[in-house]
Amino acid sequence: MKSHGNADQARERLIVALDVETATDAFALVSTLKGEISWFKIGLQLFTSAGPSIIRKIADSGARIFLDLKLHDIPNTVAKAVGAAGAHKVQMLSIHLSGGRAMIEAAVTAKPENLTLLGVTVLTSCDTETLRETGISATPREQVLRLAELGRQCGIDALVASPQEIEPLRGKFGASMKIIAPGIRPGWSDADDQKRVMTPREAIEKGADYIVIGRPITAHSDPLAAVRKIVADL
Repeated sequence: MKSHGNADQARERLIVALDVETATDAFALVSTLKGEISWFKIGLQLFTSAGPSIIRKIADSGARIFLDLKLHDIPNTVAKAVGAAGAHKVQMLSIHLSGGRAMIEAAVTAKPENLTLLGVTVLTSCDTETLRETGISATPREQVLRLAELGRQCGIDALVASPQEIEPLRGKFGASMKIIAPGIRPGWSDADDQKRVMTPREAIEKGADYIVIGRPITAHSDPLAAVRKIVADL
């Protein structure tokens, strides 16, 4: 029974990123995997190609949805977008904390009670050189902690950060903030364009509440086998 319970917990913490080209491809993946996991991420690629209708279709299948739009605009626009997203059947929505205090507070005020608002810190594709190119002298870790503290002050529900920042975030916030970690790559997969990565098991052991995995599953010749392998490792 203990082993079964741990497997159930692992399935609840795995979010599969539906980084595919069409609604047909996305729903085929959901249909294949929803018996194994509960969470799916709809990002910019799928949302732009398929529109809000894909949210309704996936939600109607019983799956839970992380709408990863990383909203970053003037406060009024972001607030309106958060309200519009809240009208769909999504459980999580992301905004960029680099949008600043006024934008974050507008988003927090606009969100419905049943929507978890995630604050994106520094993308996993960024490193120190990337930050310097945009005028930021801090290291990725320093910038993650700075933005995370801003998000906490503004009332954000949870944080999105690379697995390499989980330990310092836990040291600063303890268990008071949930952490969603993208940039997860099983040992048998390629890093692709991700720079600050970690394996699924390492990320969970560091303290991630959820891990997000895309291409190692979606581009796999057998996505179901890939999910089962990841869950078994967790």
